[in-house]
Amino acid sequence: MSFCLLQTSLITEAVVNMPALLRDWRQDTLEFLRHDVPKIVLVVIGAYVLIRVLRAVARKSAELQIRKLPPGVRVQQVRTVASVLTSIGVFVISFVAMLMVLGQLGLNLGPMLASAGIAGLAIGFGAQTLVHDFINGFFILLENQYDIGDTIRIAGVKGTVERMSLRNTVLRDEDGTVHMVPNSAIQIVSNTTRDWSQLALRVTVAYSEPSDKIVGLLKHIGADLRNDETFGQEIVSDIDVPGIDRVGNGEAEYLVLIKTRPNKQYAVTREMRRRIKDCFEKNNVQPAGPGRIYVMDQGAPKAS
Repeated sequence: MSFCLLQTSLITEAVVNMPALLRDWRQDTLEFLRHDVPKIVLVVIGAYVLIRVLRAVARKSAELQIRKLPPGVRVQQVRTVASVLTSIGVFVISFVAMLMVLGQLGLNLGPMLASAGIAGLAIGFGAQTLVHDFINGFFILLENQYDIGDTIRIAGVKGTVERMSLRNTVLRDEDGTVHMVPNSAIQIVSNTTRDWSQLALRVTVAYSEPSDKIVGLLKHIGADLRNDETFGQEIVSDIDVPGIDRVGNGEAEYLVLIKTRPNKQYAVTREMRRRIKDCFEKNNVQPAGPGRIYVMDQGAPKAS
């Protein structure tokens, strides 16, 4: 009986207080709509405008940089860096806007930020290598350490760059094997095709051959190759024949240096070797032993 009376009393009190509760709720709602909603709308609009402006500025800056570059694969690098910077800016603007909106809603941001910080630390410890990959990849792109199509040596692997991203670099070696190198494993970059490549030919002949004769023949071969319609355009400077590089065991070794366009040294090497062989045969140049022509690649390495 007493329970029924208590329940009836509570219901009666609720009914009596209902108008006051509705008035308070209506007043709070109107207050929220009048003061807080406009601020939230302004924050959202401001964030949207800032993001649009950021993207427009990044796109315009990338286009200006691309116009200054020669045609080539570096265009993709400029666009990638611009995209990364834009994404970071969009994240920062969105995060700040979200905090401002939550503050207007009256939520306590302290525990939320603490939880987010703990979660961020946990993710950071679990993905240190991945973070390192992205940081290294970003600076590789930003500093333009190598391009798609360059021949480089990284992490003990040498090959031609086929793809590159913030996560890894894909190389294909001379055997056709594809190597996927995480950017975090890259400590030193040796680029043999930056701006130009250099060819170092070591031509060995019998010690008895007059040095002036051999140097003259090599210079003549180099001049003909430089003036060739097909191969001349691949050579960026005159052929250099410093002279005898080594003497011993009844032979003399002559050094020939040729600078070529990036990645064109191999084709020029084959043609140079063919011409040397033909010229030496016509002029009765005696080889050392069975006759040897040594070739050593020397690019213009750029370490980072």
